[in-house]
Amino acid sequence: MLMGMSSPRKIGQVLSSPVPGQEEAIQGWIYRTRSSGAIVFAVVRDSSGVIQVTVKKGNLPEGEFEAAKSAPVESSVIVIGKVFEDKRAPGGYELKASSFKLVGGADPFPITEYQSEELLLDNRHLWIRSREQTAVMKVKASVLEGARAWLKANDFTEVTPPILTQNACEGGVTLFKLKYFDREAYLSQSAQMYLEALIFSLDRVYSLTPSFRAEKSRTTRHLTEYWHLELEEAWTDNDGNMEVQENLVTAMVEQVLKDRQAELRLLGRDPADLKEVRPPFKRVRYSQAIEALKAKGFDLAFGSDMGAVEERAFTAEERAPIFVTNFPREIKAFYMKEDPTDPATVKCADMLAPEGYGEIIGGSERETDLGTLTARLKAQEIPLEAYQWYLDLRRFGSVPHSGFGLGIERVVRWICKLEHIRDAVPFPRTVARCYP
Repeated sequence: MLMGMSSPRKIGQVLSSPVPGQEEAIQGWIYRTRSSGAIVFAVVRDSSGVIQVTVKKGNLPEGEFEAAKSAPVESSVIVIGKVFEDKRAPGGYELKASSFKLVGGADPFPITEYQSEELLLDNRHLWIRSREQTAVMKVKASVLEGARAWLKANDFTEVTPPILTQNACEGGVTLFKLKYFDREAYLSQSAQMYLEALIFSLDRVYSLTPSFRAEKSRTTRHLTEYWHLELEEAWTDNDGNMEVQENLVTAMVEQVLKDRQAELRLLGRDPADLKEVRPPFKRVRYSQAIEALKAKGFDLAFGSDMGAVEERAFTAEERAPIFVTNFPREIKAFYMKEDPTDPATVKCADMLAPEGYGEIIGGSERETDLGTLTARLKAQEIPLEAYQWYLDLRRFGSVPHSGFGLGIERVVRWICKLEHIRDAVPFPRTVARCYP
């Protein structure tokens, strides 16, 4: 609250319990404005919503009326006035101003209707003020809140792994390389290996960190920097790992449904769609998925990867996430445990979001045998020196364990029904963009 003014309320609070004739104070930014000469109609926004403010000549000091009349879009203002019902106004009520203070004026706003994506991205620092972007960020906050609440309730400890590393967790092709004093280092692709080290003291751990992938992918679901929620669990096999995943994702969705139904509707997502997200999720083996896709006309064979197009086709009719398990060993990472009942595959699972939104989680049971792990590193011509510390985890009291990584922006994209993943993060980093 600013000094010298009566206690302001959030616009959302005013509209949720309006009392006609009651005086209210609000503070925010002009969202839209028009004038008919003696009356100014300004729609003011804050983080909770928008309300129409009517400023009538003669109802307040002349200087304040002139300020309201000349204040452009995105000017910051403090308004005091009485609440009146007006069915034509946003929210059905308006504030008839008795005081209008212009706090910060604005230059002509560079964003108007029907702008190109490039202009919106160039002005991302301003576009994040839009109601749509505000709604997405609120949903994202609830996604994270739901995740953390579930993790705390289920005895996971949050830890803080490094971002700078000398290990390539997901393969060297997509690493961002940098000079670290007199040696080479990389921006982290995953915290997995560090989380594996921490389960020996904490049993169940998780981290939320940025991860970096130097993939030259120009798709609607790829970012070069994204927020990565990663879990690792001691004494857990792949089946137990999938149970953790489906319960975690369900908790995230439930938190959004509890807090953010208005935001979902603004974004075009019917909250009823998400009420179908309940465990257990369907489980389909990779081989079955390939056969189903072949029946849809895809030219695939065992060992083919499932990319965005295939995942979209496979999940288009689904209404809840689905697991695809037992991928071929050759197309998965060296640390995944071979399935003894099907040695051509590994004990892994990708969680695919419904409605064609594709992979949101990749996880597996981890290989615990030192000899097998060493042989795989050698077979892939990966130098062992940088991985000796990781191999030590198998030398000193190894236990069955599993883990996974969840892409926060991919989950938000699905929940919010967004066309492109860049709208799930305030300042997207892609192949083509590192500004602003």
